[in-house]
Amino acid sequence: MNLPLIFDVTLGLIFIYLSLSLLAAEIQEMIATLFQWRAQHLRKSIEILLAGDVRSSEEAKVIQLANTIYSNPLIKSLNQEAKGFLAILPRRLTWLFARVYRLLKKPRAGNNQNETFFGEQQRSAPSYIPSENFASSLIDTLHLPELVQNLIESRLEIFKEKCLAEIKQVLDTLSQENKLDEEGKIFLNNANVELIQLQTEFDQAISNFEQNKATLNGTINSLARSIDKYIDGLQLNRENNELSTRAIFYLKSLRKDMFDDVEQTILLAGLRPNLNEVVQLINTSSNVYQEVSGFLKVKDSSNHQKIQNIIQKLPPSLSHNLITLAQGVQTRVINTEEGIVSLRRHLGNSFDRSMERASGVYKRNSKGVALLIGFIIALAMNADAFHMVSRLSKDSVLRQTVTENASNVLSSKSQATPQGLQNIQADLKEIKNSTDSVLTDIALPIGWTDTNLNKQMNWETGQNNASSGGNLFKKIIRWNFIFFGWVVSGIAISMGAPFWFDLINRVVNVRNTGKMPTSPPRNIDSDYYQS
Repeated sequence: MNLPLIFDVTLGLIFIYLSLSLLAAEIQEMIATLFQWRAQHLRKSIEILLAGDVRSSEEAKVIQLANTIYSNPLIKSLNQEAKGFLAILPRRLTWLFARVYRLLKKPRAGNNQNETFFGEQQRSAPSYIPSENFASSLIDTLHLPELVQNLIESRLEIFKEKCLAEIKQVLDTLSQENKLDEEGKIFLNNANVELIQLQTEFDQAISNFEQNKATLNGTINSLARSIDKYIDGLQLNRENNELSTRAIFYLKSLRKDMFDDVEQTILLAGLRPNLNEVVQLINTSSNVYQEVSGFLKVKDSSNHQKIQNIIQKLPPSLSHNLITLAQGVQTRVINTEEGIVSLRRHLGNSFDRSMERASGVYKRNSKGVALLIGFIIALAMNADAFHMVSRLSKDSVLRQTVTENASNVLSSKSQATPQGLQNIQADLKEIKNSTDSVLTDIALPIGWTDTNLNKQMNWETGQNNASSGGNLFKKIIRWNFIFFGWVVSGIAISMGAPFWFDLINRVVNVRNTGKMPTSPPRNIDSDYYQS
C-alpha cells in the first residue's frame, strides 16, 4: 500500500468518524438537556463548595442553604424560560423527564414534598452561574450587609449613651461642690434642661443613619455639631462666674477629645467593624454575634428571629472557611466597605476555582456517557472499523468519493470563517449541515444493508446464511473480528467531532504537502457551562 493510498484511507475513515461523532454529540446533548445534567451537576458542585466535602453536602442544612441561594433574584434571573404554549411545551417535556429521572434516585435530605432538586417550586435551574452573582447571592443570603449595619447601629447607640453620660458626669460633678451660689444652680439647671434637647438631636442623627439618610462620617459630624450647639447655648445664657466658666471649659475639652478627629473617633468606638468582625457575625458563639443579637432582640424581634434561624442552620465548614478567608484579606483592606467588596471578590475567585474542578469532573463523566453512546451507535450502524478500512482500501471509487467530499466539507468551512480552519469556535452545527448534505450522495461502508453485510461477512439474501461463510471456527473468528471492530469504532466515536475535524485538517494539509497560514489553534470544545 503506497503513501497516497494510506492518506486517502485515513482521510475517509476520519470523515466517517466525524459524521458518526456529530450524531453522538447530538444524542448526548439531547439526553443532557432532557435530564438537566449540567444544571444538576452545577447545583451539586455548589453544595459541595458550601459543605466543604462530598459527604457533608448531603446534609439538610447544606441543601436548605443552597435552596435559599438559588431563590435569590440574582440566580433566578439567569434561568430564562420560554413564554407561550408552543414555546413552553418542549420545556414541560424536559421537566417531566427530569422529574421521572429524579424520582428513581434517593430522596434528598431536607426536601419537603413541594421541593425539587433545585429547591421549592423550582423545576429547572441555570447551567452556568457567574462568580460575582454567586458571591453576591451568598453574602445576601447570610445577611452580612444587614448585620454589619445592625452592628454599627448598636455601637452608635453605645457611643451616644457614652457621650451623654460624660456630659452628665461633668454637670453632676460641678453640682456637688459645696460653694454653689444661686447663679450656679440656675446655670446647671439650664444645662440639664438643654441636655434633653441634645439627646433628642443625637437620636435624630442616629435615626438618619439607620434610614440610610446619612453616612457614618456624616452622623459623627452631626453629633459634634449638636454638642457645639449645646455649648453655644450655654454660653449665651450664662452669668460670668467661675462655675459656668469651668463648665464651658470642661465641655469644650470633652468635645475636642471625642470629636476633634472623626476617623479616630470611629476607630476608637469600633464604629467601622473590620473584616474579621464581619465574618464573626455568622458565628453564633462569637461576642460580635451576641452583641448584634442582643441589639436586634430589642429593636426588631421578628427580624432577629429570621436571621438567627438562617445563621444557626449554616454548615460549620462555611463559617470556618469565611473566617479563614477574611484573615487573609484583612491585612489588605482599610474599611468595612472595602472589606466586604474584597470578601465578595475572593468568594468569586474561590467559586471559579471550584467550578474549574467541577467542570473537569463533568467532562470525565461525559466521557463515560460518550463511550456508551459511541458503542451503541457503532452497533446500531454496524460501524466495523476493520471492515471500513478494508472497503476504503479496496474500493477506489468509494475512497475517491469520500475523500473528495471530506475535502469539500473542509474547504467550505474554511471559506465560511475568515480566520481559517482553526478558528471554528462553536461552529460544529455548520460542519454537521455540510456533512449531512454529503452523506446523501455517499453509500458509506456502514449499516445493516445486504450489500454491506455481503462484503462484511459473505451474507447472501435469500440463502441459508447460518451455514455460509465456512466452518464454525471461521464464523467465530469472523464475528469476534467484527465485534472488536465495533469496539474500536465506539471508542473512536466517543473522541468527539472536534477531535476528528481537527484531524481532518491536519491530514489534508499533509496530504496536499502544504499548510494554509492560520491563527493560533483554539479549542472548539467550549466549556460545558456555556452551553
